[in-house]
Amino acid sequence: MTARARVRVTGRVQGVCYRQSTVEMAGPLGLTGWVRNLADGSVEALFEGERATVEQAIAWCHHGPPRAAVNAVAVEWLDGPAECAGFATRY
Repeated sequence: MTARARVRVTGRVQGVCYRQSTVEMAGPLGLTGWVRNLADGSVEALFEGERATVEQAIAWCHHGPPRAAVNAVAVEWLDGPAECAGFATRY
């Protein structure tokens, strides 16, 4: 069964390659979904995959790439089947 989680990351997470690093982290894990910047300066991502792998991606979000300074990570677990093919940046 596929697990799905929407994640919102706040802090210094824009302009530090957070989105690109998320794509580079998620692809090799076999996750599908997307990542995007939000107007308020946060980053939002949707991860779909095996529960343990989604949890691994969420754990990574707590620190992100080297130049990021994460203040908080909010997680919302979602019901329903996977909707994405691949993992991409949304604009």
